[in-house]
This record gives sequence, structure tokens and C-alpha cells, in this order.
Amino acid sequence: MPNLFFVVSAYLLGSISFAVITSKAFGLPDPRSYGSGNPGATNVLRTGKKAAAALTLLGDAAKGWLAVFLTLKFAPQDAQLVGLVAAVAIAVFLGHLFPVFFRFQGGKGVATALGILLALNPWLGLAAFGTWLIVAKVFKVSSLAALIASACAPLYTWLLNEPLEYTAVAFTLAVLLVWRHKSNIQKLLSGQEGKIGGKA
Repeated sequence: MPNLFFVVSAYLLGSISFAVITSKAFGLPDPRSYGSGNPGATNVLRTGKKAAAALTLLGDAAKGWLAVFLTLKFAPQDAQLVGLVAAVAIAVFLGHLFPVFFRFQGGKGVATALGILLALNPWLGLAAFGTWLIVAKVFKVSSLAALIASACAPLYTWLLNEPLEYTAVAFTLAVLLVWRHKSNIQKLLSGQEGKIGGKA
């Protein structure tokens, strides 16, 4: 039962959409109604409100980090801990993708995945973020940066000698991110994908 509590709480935490909440606070339109239709920081940035986009990014990353951190801190420190942390990581991510509070219409999960990786191992998160930053700087395309960074994350987890369960988490996040970016991949292949900071 305690383990179930952590997993369910992680899903509910993940279901908080900071893109929607922040947009409402700034008097902006619902991020699901313009641009890519994705409630995430990149789409919020299309309004030109950098502060709103930054808060969305921080909030979505923080909830991923917090769910894993609280589990590591307060869950029973036994042989099941690593498996529980892995389950919590997936649960908070699924909450972001399919938020119960917002009709299961969630974001693509890039920032939340980053928060999860940072909580599992700060070096892992920094390696993934560094990869995203380099690709984004060179190509100015957020989706491409996210896809490459997520694809590299399982390798980074393995190189850092993290438990197999954590590598499985990184792999699962990568698969889900690729799936959520199907339309972006099609646009990338056709040369129609928008640039970072492009208007809605």
C-alpha cells in the first residue's frame, strides 16, 4: 500500500499542467488552442511571453524531479526502492502525458523527463540537458533536440553505471517521447518544423 501511494501521488503530481496554469495566470490563450497545440514551454514561448514559458519549463521539470526525490527520501529504504523509484518516474511522466485534471490532454514531456533524470542522477540530467542545448543551439529546433537528447539518455544512464531499472526508465521515456513527437518527426522530414521562438 505505501508503494501504491507513491505511484498514485506521482501520477497526480504529473497531471498538473503548468502550461495551462501559467498561461491562465498571464492572461494568455490556452496553449492547446494555438501553434502546435502542445501544452508545453516551447508552445507557450510562441506567445512571446518568455516569463510564462520559463515558468512552464521550471514547473514541468520540477514536478518530475519532486516525485522521484520524495520517493528516494521518504520511501522505505529496502530492496524494493529502486523498482519503486522507477515506477514513480514512469507514473509522473504518464501523468504529464495524460493528465486526469485536463481531460487527459497533456504535453510531450520533455521538461518533465529532464526533471526525472536530474533526480535519478544530476549528472545524467545534465548530460541530457547538455545534449539538448547543443542540438537546439545548432539547429534551432526544439523537437529535434529533444529527440536526440532522449535517445542518448539510456546510454548516459548505462555509462554512469546506474541500476538497470534506471536505464529502463530512460529507455521508456525515450520511446514515449518519440511517440509523442510523431507529428514533429513528419514535419522534420518535410522541412516544415518550426524554429524555437517562432510565433504561433
